[in-house]
Amino acid sequence: MTSPSVKLDTEHLHTAPNFGIPGQRERWLYSAGDAFYEMLLEGHRGLSDEQSELFNARLVLLLANHVGDLRVLREAIAAARQGVAGD
Repeated sequence: MTSPSVKLDTEHLHTAPNFGIPGQRERWLYSAGDAFYEMLLEGHRGLSDEQSELFNARLVLLLANHVGDLRVLREAIAAARQGVAGD
């Protein structure tokens, strides 16, 4: 995990919770995030470990293509890697 004292350079990457459907308000702030987590678990249901890894890779590439902005993707990669590979 990232140390609280480490500041990420996120000029373009939004790291605040941003789940939901545009134009709809949730009763509870965490509801949309919970719904996403449930969808993610459902996507993995019944898959082997190898299939889950492939699913994750495909999902990352689909979402990266959707984002498209290389500045955002560069910051997201740096943020995801921080604290994982001893960086």
